[in-house]
This record gives sequence, C-alpha cells and structure tokens, in this order.
Amino acid sequence: MDLEIAGRTAIVCASSRGLGRACAHSLAQAGVRVVINGRDQAVLEAAAKEIAKDTGAEIIPVAGDVSTPQGQKALLAAAPEPDILVNNNGGPPRKDYSELEREAMVSGVIMNMVTPIELIQAVIEPMVKRKFGRIVNITSASVKRPLTGLDLSSGARAGLTAFLAGVARQVAANNVTINHILPGAFDTDRLRSGLQGAADKQGLSFDEIAAQRMAEVPSGRFGTPDEFGKACAFLCSTHAGYITGQNLLIDGGAFHGSF
Repeated sequence: MDLEIAGRTAIVCASSRGLGRACAHSLAQAGVRVVINGRDQAVLEAAAKEIAKDTGAEIIPVAGDVSTPQGQKALLAAAPEPDILVNNNGGPPRKDYSELEREAMVSGVIMNMVTPIELIQAVIEPMVKRKFGRIVNITSASVKRPLTGLDLSSGARAGLTAFLAGVARQVAANNVTINHILPGAFDTDRLRSGLQGAADKQGLSFDEIAAQRMAEVPSGRFGTPDEFGKACAFLCSTHAGYITGQNLLIDGGAFHGSF
C-alpha cells in the first residue's frame, strides 16, 4: 500500500534504537524525510546511516535529550514545520509508588507528559494551516493495564492521553490527527535488559524468564519492532485521516477486555 506521504517531513523522538527507530525506518520506507533523535551521538549516527542506506531516504540525526528545551530547539531547527511528529521518550525507572519523591515525580511527568505537549504546541499550528498533520504518541500498554512499579510512567502517559483527547477534536477538521500507540511486550533492548534483570534476581536463565513472559501473551510471542513501526507509519498516512483521538493497543492480546 502506498501511504501517500512521500516527500513529507517527520520528527521522530528517541529514535536511535527500539520502537522509535522502527517508526523512523517505516516512515523512511514510505519516502519521508526523517529527523531522528537520541542522546548517544555514535549510536544515533550509526542508526541514521543504516536507515538511509536501507531506504534511500534523507535521514537527519539530531543528538540531544528531547525533554530539555535545548534538545527540542535542536529538533525544531532541523525541521521547523514537520508534517509528522512521533513523540517518544524513555520512562522513569521502575520504583514502588511509596518510594517516589517529589523531584522524581516532577521529572517523570516532564518526560512522559509535558515534553510531548510542548513539541505538539510547537508544530501543530503550521499543520492546521497546511491542512495536513499527523501526530503519534508512543505511550504504553500500562495506560490500560497498570504494572506494579510503573505507576509514575503510567500516570504521566495517561495524563498525556487525557490532555490530548480534547485537542485532537479541536484540530480534526483541519486534517490533523492525534493518536496514541500503546505497546505491550516488544523484542527490544529495553525488554531484554528487563528480562535479564529478572533472570538474575530469580536465579533463572534468560530463556526461562522469556518463556514465562511470552506465556502471558495470547499470541505466544513478543512483538517485533518492525510491525510496530508499520502500524505507526499507517497512522501517519493519508489513509488514516479519519482516525483521531484513539489509543491503538498492540500487545498480542495480553490485555483482557472487550474495549
């Protein structure tokens, strides 16, 4: 399927690895000029070269922390008026709610709620004027299915979802959409690191812990970054113009619910 977005420009935050990189790669495959972002300059530049070589698209690496004003300024300097914005950022570390101090809570809310809102504020008016814009926020399955120790991340991402629910309806008539993708267990470095930590803690092998986790997923496997990236690219396509204000849960059926 031709997504009909060739020649458009996208900013994909936190995209030097993992799900963000998968989104950048799928958009590049569709002919989009992509600004990618990460904090590790070497990893970022390597990712940019690999995506460009594989897709033939123009890939612009911008190093920096997207949660900082400096990082956001650098991204917007590379693409002042993007057609597509994919918000993504790391979450606060796993920690019991009772141990969270004020500084940590403020930091978590900035990372997973304030930062994407600030970037949307910066890019949405030109989208409205051009009558085209696609904004996708990568949140988490924990928005719908709370996970112990991820209360801060879940709360901040849920706050983002609620904040943007009304905004999405305000700009819908201008062919600007705002949607969220809620990933479950995807085979990324972050997931593998967490599984290894659990294996070490429980005195089990990595494969044993991985098998236990996969058994919790009706699909019987972890998701692949590529299938996540392609779902993101579709939401950014011209064909998805009637989809807005929605939460796309991609978790292999792990969330047990009808809605």
